[in-house]
Amino acid sequence: MAQLIKLRDYISRYELDIYRYPSQFIRLKREKWDKLYQTWQGGIDDIHIEDAPEESKSKSLLSKFKLFNRKEKEPEPIKPINKLPESESDLRVHFLEQLYPFQLKWATSSLSYVSYMDQKYTYDRQLKYFLQRFPDNYLIMYYPIFNIKKAPVDGEIILISPVDIDIIYLLDDYSDTNIIISDERTWTIEKGGQQSKIISPVHSLKRTEQVIKSILNQKELTYNVRKTVLTQKNNIVLNQAPYNIDVIGKFEYEKWFNSKRELTSPLKSHQLKIANQLLDFCTTSSVKRPEWVEEKDEFRTVGEE
Repeated sequence: MAQLIKLRDYISRYELDIYRYPSQFIRLKREKWDKLYQTWQGGIDDIHIEDAPEESKSKSLLSKFKLFNRKEKEPEPIKPINKLPESESDLRVHFLEQLYPFQLKWATSSLSYVSYMDQKYTYDRQLKYFLQRFPDNYLIMYYPIFNIKKAPVDGEIILISPVDIDIIYLLDDYSDTNIIISDERTWTIEKGGQQSKIISPVHSLKRTEQVIKSILNQKELTYNVRKTVLTQKNNIVLNQAPYNIDVIGKFEYEKWFNSKRELTSPLKSHQLKIANQLLDFCTTSSVKRPEWVEEKDEFRTVGEE
């Protein structure tokens, strides 16, 4: 399960201590899976991951604090399953679903500060897909906002692996279409004999690449940076291949995806250093928690009973 180290401009645990939280997340996930798996093998029903008692208390108090932000829609609570899963694969799916809200929490709060998350991310299928289908050794920045010379710069999806950085531009707003690439300014969407133009993603990818490289150059850090246009649902027609950009359509997707999942290298210190440098240049918007909802040990909230 990949780790969400930055979501838009929300405060993140990882930006406060990138050398602590990634390894703790991996250890936590393994411990909770082992515990859940043993429970499942023992034939006990009502399997779910609960908050620790102190976390439940904090949530109750925090809900009062959120009255100041009435426009925010509360997420639907995750309902525990009351019947034992019939297979190990079902249990794994359930486990990942239960961990997803906690990943969002780590990406939108610290022990003392909290950001008000747009509730669309609770149901964001693309975000959930990246987190649940990629290994622990991937660190994800999901559309971060960089602060460059006191100006905000929107970034694309950034995957930081132990060996490189992959900047991802998703083209899945369409389905079962041909995406025709002929130049760097506009691309053509073709479906059912109808054609329309979209702005080429090349500029957005290059902008994010320039931001990343300028940040790393300040600390004389080097890392391989790739740019990728990605779609699972559509066919790519390359009349003119964009320079130095990987274009992955539905027929190439499986090979690309498997190559990412097969990367078994553990987290690297240089990878964490790279991530830390990028996080230092991200915009963060948050408010201080009231004293009475300050959390003392957030790391113990997943699965503690």
